Amino acid sequence: MQGANAMIKSGQKLKTAFNLKIVRDGAATEVLFKDLLTQPTIVSVYMKNNTGSCDKQNDSLAAHAGDFAKRGYNLVAVSRDTCGSHLKYALKKGISYTLASDPDDLFAKAADAIVEKSMYGKTYEGPARAAFVIAKDGTVLAVVEKVETKDHAAQLLALLDKI
Repeated sequence: MQGANAMIKSGQKLKTAFNLKIVRDGAATEVLFKDLLTQPTIVSVYMKNNTGSCDKQNDSLAAHAGDFAKRGYNLVAVSRDTCGSHLKYALKKGISYTLASDPDDLFAKAADAIVEKSMYGKTYEGPARAAFVIAKDGTVLAVVEKVETKDHAAQLLALLDKI
């Protein structure tokens, strides 16, 4: 784990040569992360399906997925959940964007976004709840280091206006 401010920054290039299992259009498949970058892409990291804050984060994205598509952005939400869980979650929540299963935190490691967390008095390492706007070539265009779960889509749309 790196220092608290070691997260990848705008202008830096993300390592994109790792595989992720994804759920898209009601089907699960495995892809090379760089193959998700068919256009500028927003990657929103959350912890777990069917939990309060994470549901708010995804509800916000699901409600505005069309706005991101109109602006020419792919939308990918990443968690440690399995594709089986993602398939049920997408159906339950009406999610039209890509959900990525990343139990080994490959995306968070590529973004230097592994942070120390604490739950029930125990500390552990895990992915930061953050969002990244990434160009087709893997260059980071912007980073949201602190996601506003309830208004995540508005937070991202305002950020896109500045890019």
